[in-house]
Amino acid sequence: MNALVLGLLREKLSSFDLFAFYWCQGYSRIQAVQFISRQISRCGDGPLYLGLALMLAWLEPQYGVAFLQVGLLAFLIELPLYLLLKNSIRRARPCHRYNDCTAAIEPSDRFSFPSGHAAAAFVVATLLGHYYPALTGFSYSLAVLIGVSRVMLGVHYPCDIAAGALLGISSAVLALNLATL
Repeated sequence: MNALVLGLLREKLSSFDLFAFYWCQGYSRIQAVQFISRQISRCGDGPLYLGLALMLAWLEPQYGVAFLQVGLLAFLIELPLYLLLKNSIRRARPCHRYNDCTAAIEPSDRFSFPSGHAAAAFVVATLLGHYYPALTGFSYSLAVLIGVSRVMLGVHYPCDIAAGALLGISSAVLALNLATL
C-alpha cells in the first residue's frame, strides 16, 4: 500500500513539475523576460558569491570574517552533496529531454537535479539572513528569483529548484551549527 501511495505521489509531483515548467516556458518566449532571466541567473554564478564574501571580510569588521569562514564551510558541505546527487540521480535537463524545449543558455552539464544555482543562492541567502538579519527578505527573494530564472531559461524543472533550495539551506544551517562547536 505504501509503495502505491508513493508511486501516485511521485506521479502527481512529476505532472505538476512538468506543468509548471511549461507554464514558465510560455512566458520565457518573451524577449524581455528571457533577457531579465539571464541577468538574474548570472547573479547566481559562483564568483559573485566569493567576491561578496571577500568584500565583507575586508570591509565589515563585526561579521565579515565569520561570514567568509562559515560560507566556505557551507560550500564544502553543499558542493560534494550536490555533485553526488546530480551524478547519482542523473535527471535529464528539460532542454535535453523535450524536443519542443530550447534552452536560452548553454547548461554547464547534462543533468538538472538538483539545481546548483539554487543551492548556492540559498546557502548565501541563509548566511546573509543569519549574520545580517535586515537582508533576510532581500537575500531570499533574490535566491528565489535566481531559481525561477533557471526554469525560465529552460535548464531546470521547478522541483530541481526546490531540491537545490533545500540542499542550500541545510548546508548553511549545518555549517552554522558546526561553526559554533
